[in-house]
Amino acid sequence: MTTRTSSAEWKGTLKDGAGTMKLASGAFEGPYTYASRFESGPGTNPEELIGAAHAGCFSMFLSALLSKEGYTPTSIRTSATVHLTEGPTISLIELNCEAQVPGLTDAVFQEKASAAKAGCPVSKLLTGAEIRLSAKLVE
Repeated sequence: MTTRTSSAEWKGTLKDGAGTMKLASGAFEGPYTYASRFESGPGTNPEELIGAAHAGCFSMFLSALLSKEGYTPTSIRTSATVHLTEGPTISLIELNCEAQVPGLTDAVFQEKASAAKAGCPVSKLLTGAEIRLSAKLVE
């Protein structure tokens, strides 16, 4: 269907170096460092970008599944918390979703949210990590 390109450049040692990550579309370019990845320094990191990609993919996939059933979501808000643990390893991703969908029952919403968690392309890619979902239908 499509291909997308992103790039990164790193200069220097792991702890003292710095880099830049950017999207070919020009929508994002940002610095990253050891501190922004493993501590609380300024800048972005790969896990933050993976979280954004996962939240976006899940939200779009859930919208597609709901639309296929005749529901029109007013809003689907998803956050993804990516846990980087020893190794380093991405061991857990927590998806937290709140959606406004007129006329939808919670049972159908939970079914579609679970299907979106399993079926979105980013979830499929990230099978090495545990993915937990908390989904709430709001008015």
